[in-house]
Amino acid sequence: MADIRLEGVGHSYDGGRTWAVKPMTWTWHSSRAYALLGPSGCGKTTLLNIISGLITPSVGQIFFDDREVTGVPTAGRNIAQVFQFPVLYEEMSVYDNLAFPLRNRKVPKQEIDRRVRQVSELLGLDHLLRRRSRRLDAGRQQIVSLGRGLVRAEVAAVLLDEPLTVVDPALKWTLRSKLKEIHRDTGHTLIYVTHDQTEALTFADEVVVLNDGAIVQAGEPAELFLSPAHEFVGHFIGSPGMNVVPAEVVGGVVRVGQSDVGAVTNELPPGPVRIGVRPEFVRITEARTSPGVAAKVTGIDRMGAYDLVHTLVGEHPVIAKTEAGTSYQPDTVEFLHFPADRTFLFRDEVRCGALAPLNGRGQA
Repeated sequence: MADIRLEGVGHSYDGGRTWAVKPMTWTWHSSRAYALLGPSGCGKTTLLNIISGLITPSVGQIFFDDREVTGVPTAGRNIAQVFQFPVLYEEMSVYDNLAFPLRNRKVPKQEIDRRVRQVSELLGLDHLLRRRSRRLDAGRQQIVSLGRGLVRAEVAAVLLDEPLTVVDPALKWTLRSKLKEIHRDTGHTLIYVTHDQTEALTFADEVVVLNDGAIVQAGEPAELFLSPAHEFVGHFIGSPGMNVVPAEVVGGVVRVGQSDVGAVTNELPPGPVRIGVRPEFVRITEARTSPGVAAKVTGIDRMGAYDLVHTLVGEHPVIAKTEAGTSYQPDTVEFLHFPADRTFLFRDEVRCGALAPLNGRGQA
């Protein structure tokens, strides 16, 4: 295992006119499980392939601990990589496919057998070890590919590029748990690329959120949910994502339209801001109390365990997550309240402050 350090690393496919990965300095610490989360096209796979050596970055240097590996090919980096779709020797048995990376490195036969059986049991492949890989469905083939990436005990890192894409949804929950078990067993540094927030939040010690080729925030799952540092993080994490409403800072007070909704927590200059608050924390009342803002109900989604109440504040949609069985009706006007400890202010998409109670004005 090794710390993987990127120093000013970036990559462009068109000579620097645009950046698939914008120059960044970042460290992936040894023995941690990371999720690299972001939408399609944001640079996740490019960044992973830079780490593995499949792509040489346009700028910057890569270090494994203190060893520079920027120009070192993949074979010299001691990396295990699992791709989005199965990469197997189809005529080999499942056992031989799992054993191949170890045999290639002259690992003793007894140790090969121990590792293959350990990984196959964790991944639910132990009853398929003698079956030829081509006779498996695509999902099981991908699980074998995953096993090949995890079977080696001594690697600098295991890189996983959306490895559960072709796996049956019913198996995904189980496999994510198994991956965590294997991580605890081996202590590998794992970097798991995904666009699925559920996969990222349930698997990783730390989630690194990438957008438009740049890291916008990294942290533990709870931190990203409760304290987004960038509007994109608020939108991308959570279902539904964070509400964002235009507002104005005037004399230290935050106003939505003509309604005061709170004060600012810091010396924020006057001017436009955007309020960010998750649906889980929006409160609805029938009576107007300050600070609050009038909202027109446009519909309700009955989700079983809870309701999603859709409203409009002016022309801007705001969703409130409430207990199931609420009696709000479309076209009625309710009043929304944004709790000071869960509401943030953004300028240029970056968090610039938080909402505070309105001293002396009445806090609902």
